Amino acid sequence: MYKFDEKEYKCSLEATMDVLSGKWRSLILWHLIQEDLRFSQIQKIVPGISKKVLSEHLRVLERNDLIIRIVYPEVPPKVEYKISPKGKTLSKALGELELWGKEHLS
Repeated sequence: MYKFDEKEYKCSLEATMDVLSGKWRSLILWHLIQEDLRFSQIQKIVPGISKKVLSEHLRVLERNDLIIRIVYPEVPPKVEYKISPKGKTLSKALGELELWGKEHLS
């Protein structure tokens, strides 16, 4: 059995595809693998995503230990998101998907 976001799967590929599902989740992960980002920076990099949808995706990714949310005790509060060690393990797979797109979708 494989688990992601409180769901159970019999197939690891199905679970992995759910991790990367949606229009934005893999793109958010890809950018956080490159650098730590604030909410507004992610929103600018991921064109067309609403604040609500971005918040939901970030919560799911954080809840599943793929990203880390860091709150700095400042006024106004500063929040950054960074890839977690578990999330970093997706780097190779996402890189391969990016390479495939460059080779076959141009």
